This record gives sequence, C-alpha cells and structure tokens, in this order.
Amino acid sequence: MDLRAQFERPGPAADSIASLKDSVDRDEWKLRVDLAATYRLVAMYGWDDMIFTHISARVPGSDHHFLINPYGLLFEEITASSLVKIDVDGNKVVDTPYPVNPAGFTIHSALHMQREDAQCIVHLHTVDGIAVSAQSEGLLPLDQHAMMVSGDVAYHDYEGIALDLSERERLVQDLGSRKHLMILRNHGTLALGRTCADAFSRIYFLERACSIQVRALAGAKPNWPNQGVADKTANQAAMAFEGLIGGLAWPALLRKLDRTDSSYRN
Repeated sequence: MDLRAQFERPGPAADSIASLKDSVDRDEWKLRVDLAATYRLVAMYGWDDMIFTHISARVPGSDHHFLINPYGLLFEEITASSLVKIDVDGNKVVDTPYPVNPAGFTIHSALHMQREDAQCIVHLHTVDGIAVSAQSEGLLPLDQHAMMVSGDVAYHDYEGIALDLSERERLVQDLGSRKHLMILRNHGTLALGRTCADAFSRIYFLERACSIQVRALAGAKPNWPNQGVADKTANQAAMAFEGLIGGLAWPALLRKLDRTDSSYRN
C-alpha cells in the first residue's frame, strides 16, 4: 500500500457518503450494518482510541475480501456504507475516498486468511486492556469474567507498530487454531468470532475482566478462587460464546444503539 498517497487528503464526513444498500447483496449489507454497529458499541462503551484500532469482518463469498474502518473517522461516525472493502493484499475492492490503517491490515489480514472462524475480529487499545497486557502474568483468574475466558486467551509479544507484514506469521502461530482471544503484550486486546455478535461478546468479557483485575490489584490482597474452580467456570462458559451470549445480547444492544443514534445503518 502507498501510505503517503493514502494520507495526503482526508476523507469526507460519513454522512456525505452515498448509501451502498442497493449496490451490494443482502448478506454483505447485513454484515456492514452489524460491523458498523460493533464500531458504535465500542465507542459507546468508551473503548475507542480516537481514530485508532480496528474491527474487521470477512465478506461472505470466496473472494477473501473483508471490511475495515475508514481511517480518519471516529468510531461513533462509522456507517455501513463508509466501511472499506479490501482484499488480503490491502487493495481497495470498491473505490472510496478513505484510507486504510496499515497496522490494521497487518493484524486482521493475518487472522482472516488463516482462521475460517475469524469472520469478525475486534482489536482494542483500552487503558485497562493495555495495563493487563503490560503485566508479566497477563490475565489472572480473579473473578468470574476472567475465569470464563482466561483459558481461551493467547499472547503475542510486542514487536513495534504492526507495519511489518512478516509479523503476520507470528500472530497466527501465537493465536493457534483453537483460541479466540489474544492479549497483545504492551499493546492491547483482540477477539474473534463467527459473527460480530460473538466477537463483541468475547471482547466484552475480556475487557471487563481486565478492568476488574486492575482495580483488584490496586486494592487489598486479592482473594484467589478455590482450586479447580477456574477450570470449571471456563468449561461452563465454553459453549456460551459460540452464539448463545451474542445471540441473546446482540438484539438488545442494537435496540440501545437505535434509541440513541441509528445512523450506523446508513
């Protein structure tokens, strides 16, 4: 990607972008709406990092295209039509005035290419998520939220801003074939799922666990759960993240967004 050419001129405001609803098929449009909603939910929960970090979704079909944020828009501005469709080489598939975050391309293309279940990938730079990523022991099984996800968390050492495409191989290797969450050391958090709803539910529990850990360690000596309880809780939760939690919570989250601002659907 020619980064300098991309960033010479910022894109327009999202509300000036023509709707793509009649230009893409029904499945892609639904995905665009869900992905735009995911961006708005991240902003609503205060997990955004200005215009930085990224969430992506694989477009249905065999072309290996995926959608990612228009670099330069706040997450609270992103709409279904403003999302940028790119291929695994980072090329824009549909013409758009918006650039693509090159670090986002590195991280997301790696996982979309190697994990068939990585339909949606959420990557965040929250204060508490980064704080835990900077702690040598990583996520601790201090509370129910953490115990539900800690066994599903992989770790990846920090290599600098993710502009080097060779890092993709190590990201894939560190995540492995079974885990759905990753703590990027000294950097942030990541979740993947078969749907936007599943990816969001996973990152919600991981971020909640990180916030609880930061607060617990700042206070008195933490109370550790009894031996075996963490594994029991993880086993109880394993099935819930494959559609159950997301399927139950997602419609309610969309209703909340619609009551506040439904422009993400444009």
